[in-house]
Amino acid sequence: MIAQLAPAVDTVRLSLHVLAATVWVGGQITLAGLVPTARRAGPDVPRQVAAAFARLSWPAYAVLIATGVWNVAAVHAGQPNAWQAVLGVKIAVVVVAGLAAWLHARSRSRAGLAAWGAATSLSSLTAVVLGVLLAG
Repeated sequence: MIAQLAPAVDTVRLSLHVLAATVWVGGQITLAGLVPTARRAGPDVPRQVAAAFARLSWPAYAVLIATGVWNVAAVHAGQPNAWQAVLGVKIAVVVVAGLAAWLHARSRSRAGLAAWGAATSLSSLTAVVLGVLLAG
């Protein structure tokens, strides 16, 4: 019976991980596209939109961490050293993405917002690519 449930559990685990990534990474891309319009709508609108996005993105990041740990627990055993090395890099990149997002949210200068926003996006996109590499 448990063996029959394994594919269903795997589907739930992977679906939650991918859904959270669409919110975290896809939301960043969407938000970057909306910022110019938000600026034209008013000087405080970008900050309001960012705060609304944070209410969605930080829970998604938490789901990514939880399902990432679950993914590793489910498939880590018996993986080759190269896979484990890529996993280590991905974990570091995910930590960088979270730290950069946190610093971006606390930044008050335009240069800081741009730099930390770019670091968040680049590290998040890198984590997606590394995840695809690990899944392959």
